Amino acid sequence: MALKKSDLYSSLWAGANELRGGMDASQYKDYVLTLLFMKYVTDKAKSDPDSLIEVPEGGSFDDMLAAKGDKEIGDKFNKIIGKLADANDLRNVIDQADFNDGEKLGSGKEMQDRLSKLVTIFSSLDFGGARAEGDDLLGDAYEFLMRHFATESGKSKGQFYTPAEVSRVVAKVVGINSSTRQYETVYDAACGSGSLLLKAADEAPNGMTIYGQEKDNATWALSKMNMILHGNETAEIYKGDTITNPQLTRGTELQKFDYVVMNPPFSVKSWTNGLEEHYGRFEYGMPPEKNGDYAFLLHALTSLKSEGKAAVILPHGVLFRGNAEANIRRELLKRGFIKGIIGLPANLFYGTGIPACIVILDKENAVSRTGVFMIDASKGFIKDGNKNRLRDQDIHKIVDTFNNQRTIERYSRMVPMSEIADAKNDYNLNIPRYIDSSEPEDIQDLDAHLNGGIPNRDLDALEEYWAPFPQLREQLFKPNRPGYSDLAVDVNEIQQTIFDAPGFAKLQQNVYEIVNDWFESHRSQLENISAETKPVELIRELSDDFLARFKDVPLLNEYDAYQQLMSYWHDVMHDDIFLVMQDGWLNASRPRLAIVDKERKLSEEADLIVGAGRAKAKYKMDLIPPALIIDRYFAADQAHLNELNAELESTTAALTEHAEEHGSDEGALSEATNDKGAYTKVLVTAAVKQARATKDNETLAVAQEALELLNHEAGFKKTVKDAQAKLDEAVLRQYGELADEDVRRLVLDYKWRATISRRLGSEVSALTLQLAGRVRQLGERYLNTVGDLDAELALLEGKMTSHFSELGITR
Repeated sequence: MALKKSDLYSSLWAGANELRGGMDASQYKDYVLTLLFMKYVTDKAKSDPDSLIEVPEGGSFDDMLAAKGDKEIGDKFNKIIGKLADANDLRNVIDQADFNDGEKLGSGKEMQDRLSKLVTIFSSLDFGGARAEGDDLLGDAYEFLMRHFATESGKSKGQFYTPAEVSRVVAKVVGINSSTRQYETVYDAACGSGSLLLKAADEAPNGMTIYGQEKDNATWALSKMNMILHGNETAEIYKGDTITNPQLTRGTELQKFDYVVMNPPFSVKSWTNGLEEHYGRFEYGMPPEKNGDYAFLLHALTSLKSEGKAAVILPHGVLFRGNAEANIRRELLKRGFIKGIIGLPANLFYGTGIPACIVILDKENAVSRTGVFMIDASKGFIKDGNKNRLRDQDIHKIVDTFNNQRTIERYSRMVPMSEIADAKNDYNLNIPRYIDSSEPEDIQDLDAHLNGGIPNRDLDALEEYWAPFPQLREQLFKPNRPGYSDLAVDVNEIQQTIFDAPGFAKLQQNVYEIVNDWFESHRSQLENISAETKPVELIRELSDDFLARFKDVPLLNEYDAYQQLMSYWHDVMHDDIFLVMQDGWLNASRPRLAIVDKERKLSEEADLIVGAGRAKAKYKMDLIPPALIIDRYFAADQAHLNELNAELESTTAALTEHAEEHGSDEGALSEATNDKGAYTKVLVTAAVKQARATKDNETLAVAQEALELLNHEAGFKKTVKDAQAKLDEAVLRQYGELADEDVRRLVLDYKWRATISRRLGSEVSALTLQLAGRVRQLGERYLNTVGDLDAELALLEGKMTSHFSELGITR
């Protein structure tokens, strides 16, 4: 039975990370990704006779697995990898990591154990025999590992990886789409591990022809492996410094491409070292010697065909720095090459914490271009550990806004070239000059502070709330004087008044109906999930339709609604779909024994425990949680169990109260309490015997009462335990009685649809809480006038004077 993808990746990382010892993550990744490569090509060769990678005898992952426990395991690994490298002209590509390096992996038994455990961890992956052919298990595993390696490597060594979210934005805004053909070319002149290139090519339905160049030898090798891992064996990835020694040339000119994507190293100071041939890149000006940002931008521009497009990630300085860079910027703008600028949040990248931007170049229609489309997306992100990360809603909003050239207040606009070129701006592209993304100032009203009342202009600013809630404004406020209002309800009643408003229930009902209609329109697709399903395409279709349906819902932002779906997809649905693709609906729903695997560092908490003592079994229910079975089939049993638990809690509370009241009394009973102040039956019984022996009737009465409570509690505990065990056994049996159609109904309707509806309902509730908070803030801000405060101050001063007088103190 298949594991959830999230569990699989977590165990993969935890196990591998445990074995790295003191090695830096940027070094250790070479070992882990080499094993991933070996496992992938071995599995692919078994299942695909047309695989472009030949796996020779003695050169497979299976041979590495067979070397487990061997005293010469490191040397054997190197030889096995070497055989695969020789058979496929991959020397200096897949053999970069030395598996016999005692300094990094330990020597003798330490190396033997470490490599044996490491190869065992990767044996759990199946890239060839898995039934779910449509699922990108490898791609997701690769992204998971690369993100973790980049995070662990730190600022100075994490530059090999562009975050997947940023890569998705770049790929989508550069112009690659469903109409892009396989023969069209995409090029990255500083490709790192190749992740940006792959994301760009993924936007085309059948991929693209890929070219790249990378300066760092180890990262170049990683990129070559990455291309093969993702089915792009024919990608041409060259080694060398792109600026001083570009490999993709035709004589003294650069080779031309349809698309260029790039995330070059920021502000390289030594970019001119060894520069001899310009290849026509600097006709619009020579970048400053100590800063190579424009060298890369001009390289991208020169590498484009006559209608080519590029998206380059650069620091914000390229938008406003002066001197030589200002001259280049002016020339590019005058010629219409710069189509757009997208400002990104700070701290997205693993190589630096500074904010960056995406500069979009477009030679097509450059002559007639009359403006630059700008987006300030700097505020759209979520914290993820010590980095920031773009959410799905941030990505979709950026892409929608840019590709549709939508103007959004404080977010985006088309800036006319005349405005950019005027004397005030002088071709400066600093985004805040053109888009004020700051929140409007919350201005205090002096007249309201003096004379009371809430300014009507503050209430008018809440119009987006009043529209879906007719009469709510009149319910919350009453006239004070021209231009001002007062609260018509107590401050503590504001929230309930909003929830009771007819518009609130109507809005929530509208949201539920939209979710239901959306779900029903896609039910057939979801019911027929199979091994051939492509989850990426499925969620793209589902989520785009979801977003469109919420576009015109008042108050609720469609991107917030979209994020609720996408968060649930990442948290739950993707795992569920993977399980169904692997095992089918019925088998995926079956309970399985919880795994405790020390080698893979995987120890699962049980969802259900059945039996007692050594005979008890711990089960995991990945697709259908026990709570869902209980809710649908055993609601009455659970309600009875809840009643028993409530009675048990009441008895325990009475016992605790009795212990607190009498346990500290002098005499034998005080010994019957433990450190928590609760009685122990042995000591209470002893206290009863002692009280009888000494004929201490008062202590005897108290102790007997305690003993009765203890017996009562023990009886309830047994009753609750027996009832819980009976329910658990019934739930386990029910799983075995489910038919295929039962499983589909439980998952589709009572898990997926119900959860998404709840999440959207909570989103509406959260918005109304924001309104309540703002109304409360305004009410409290102007509740007391200056006159009220002066009167209160005078009263306090009078009291102080009186107190001083009583003490004989004169002021």
